[in-house]
Amino acid sequence: MIMINNEPTAYTPIFLGTTQHSLRLSLEILIMVGMKLNDEIIETYNVTVSAIELGQLPNIGSEIAIDEITGSELSGFKAELKQSDAQMQKTASTELEKLVDLKNVGRYQLLKGKNIMTQDLNAPELTNDNLILMRQLLGLTQQELATALDISRKTVTRLENGEQKISDKFVDKLLVAYPDFAESIEVQFDWVSLTFPDLTSKQVIDDVLRLQDNLFLERPTSQNFYTREMAFAGEKNIYIQDFAPVKNPETQAMDQKFGTTLYLTGKGTRLFEKALLEQSMNWHDFFAKARLYRGHLTRLDIAINDKWGLLDMNELVKAVQEKRFWSKSKSYAVHGNVDDGWTVDFGKSPFVIRAYDKHKEQANKGYDTDVKTRVELELHQDKAEYVLDEWLNNGEKLVNITFDILYSYLWFTNGKIEDQQLKSDTVRDEIETTVEPMPAWSLLTALGQKMKFVREPKKQSVERIEKWVLHSVVPSLAVLKKTGHWHEIIEAINSVELSAEHQKLVEANLVNAITQAKSVLHQGNINFDKEKEKYDEETAEFEKKANLPF
Repeated sequence: MIMINNEPTAYTPIFLGTTQHSLRLSLEILIMVGMKLNDEIIETYNVTVSAIELGQLPNIGSEIAIDEITGSELSGFKAELKQSDAQMQKTASTELEKLVDLKNVGRYQLLKGKNIMTQDLNAPELTNDNLILMRQLLGLTQQELATALDISRKTVTRLENGEQKISDKFVDKLLVAYPDFAESIEVQFDWVSLTFPDLTSKQVIDDVLRLQDNLFLERPTSQNFYTREMAFAGEKNIYIQDFAPVKNPETQAMDQKFGTTLYLTGKGTRLFEKALLEQSMNWHDFFAKARLYRGHLTRLDIAINDKWGLLDMNELVKAVQEKRFWSKSKSYAVHGNVDDGWTVDFGKSPFVIRAYDKHKEQANKGYDTDVKTRVELELHQDKAEYVLDEWLNNGEKLVNITFDILYSYLWFTNGKIEDQQLKSDTVRDEIETTVEPMPAWSLLTALGQKMKFVREPKKQSVERIEKWVLHSVVPSLAVLKKTGHWHEIIEAINSVELSAEHQKLVEANLVNAITQAKSVLHQGNINFDKEKEKYDEETAEFEKKANLPF
């Protein structure tokens, strides 16, 4: 029994994974919970829970001790759990740290110096303008920065005037004095698609993902030329599409066509990271394993999360409108507005660089995030495989590759770029040496080389339909009834043709009703034969009226 907004339900809450957009050690974390009834996940909730109350991260698919869920889609949901002992609290902290570490693909460290990076990364050095911007973003005077770093104000002045080079030693001091600074920019996967030519969806679940089969809803699909879809908790966060078995008319045997595609959306990658933790794997291990099954990437999105507020989307959009940018791609587009958030795309498939207001995007969906602006690299087919090859086979660090691509393909400036500069054979070098860069963009790409890669349609059910009708449709039906239109509504209900999926819901619900009724008869020590005869008559009458095909 679990209370949902003060209403008791018969659901059993099931843990489905962690869903925050950038994992961090926190007293509160965001998890996905499935509501199970009669072995069916009826609906899911993304809820904020206390890490202390949670005790430890349960295994995916296991029951979770939630007493109550309150909130709404607009403001978000919170869950109340039973208190745990001190040992369990310690375990929760350890599990969260492990979940961060598996990211390797863990926490990002900024400004650590070239000793942990390759020497030939294609990215700019930190400049005096970058330092000035960092100090301003930290809200410090020159004297306050000097005091915190135990250096003289004269040294800070010389660094900001460009009279003295910014050393790795200075950077290390900055990180020690302002540890939160090192966590302000993160890199993570935000979409992963893998195609397996020799596997079925069930084999992907069992052998590649190693998740429980009963956590996936099977349903028909016509997307991407496939005929079957397996969706984790009935939602398109982690889902696999393949070909449903068909009967061979000659042999009457069920033939299974091989070939399937796995999709991990942004939320899906977060959910799957908990599964990786349970398997003592990180993303590097997972991709290496996928290749053993001849899996190849069809899409890979790498997100750079700005939790600092370094990038201002209003400034980026203004720079685009004023043509104060250079991109290898001639294609670009601006979407959105000031209130709902801007999005700017550079390029087209198979490679797009996208910058957008992540905080506003999530707020519009009813969620909260500490990510302010996000820059994404969306790579398809060969572009995605190239990144994976460099990471798995050539020993390159993923962050090196990410920022090398970003710096090489896109650059923003403060000054105007003249037409003749765009016609130069060495256009990028010409612009970078003659036009003042945008400080925020320059700083982002400079910080990148110092980083280390650490690292929703819902399933339909009778209960979900009923809940939606009661909350959203009944008031309108009452109006129609009071105004004399009720007869037309009844006729429409009686004559509507149900889809295959809706028909399956009717059949499944009737089977559940029969099973529950028989269980009640047994438990009540009722004369079963007599009651069964009566029950069968009522059931037959119901089936006749419902015109069911069984």
